[in-house]
Amino acid sequence: MLTHGAGTNADAPLLVALAEAFGAVGLSVLRYELPFRRARPTGPPSPAGAAADREGLRHAVASLRASLPGHVYLGGHSYGGRQASILAASEPGLADALLLLAYPLHPPRRPGERRTVRFTELRTPALFVHGSRDPFGSLDELEAARHLVPARTALLAVDGAGHDLRLPGPRGATVAVTIAEAFARFVAPGDGTPGDGA
Repeated sequence: MLTHGAGTNADAPLLVALAEAFGAVGLSVLRYELPFRRARPTGPPSPAGAAADREGLRHAVASLRASLPGHVYLGGHSYGGRQASILAASEPGLADALLLLAYPLHPPRRPGERRTVRFTELRTPALFVHGSRDPFGSLDELEAARHLVPARTALLAVDGAGHDLRLPGPRGATVAVTIAEAFARFVAPGDGTPGDGA
């Protein structure tokens, strides 16, 4: 299950491209619209609504787990990934692994306002995908932050990408494929690790 960031919805181009790319590696994807976005079509989420967004994710993941055999993975872009990680930290075992796309470590230009307080409680394996030009956190900051997580983690760096994980030119079409293949390796039996970057 993949969910979106604060400024988009379940039809965000990144989520659509990832759903197609995951289908090609044998994983079905549900693109999930967070409650804040269902309540209003534009505008950012309210901090007061974050608990409702997590509850919506929890119900959706539980429903998938009850209705489908096999593993259930949870992922999200930016705000969606942050809420997914907070949920997984509070409910170990809810999802079998996390895909955290452009995790917002801190607001742009405010590195002192860290958003990693729940990382030390996260027991769910997590693959972080992060652009080298992301203003919400550098690759070095993310590398340090993921070591706070007691579960297995890995980092897939997307060289040249910003917070939207887009790349110009022909490389742009391969980002979703690279992410899907890396995540499939990450969750494969054994000790799979993602490649060196997109």
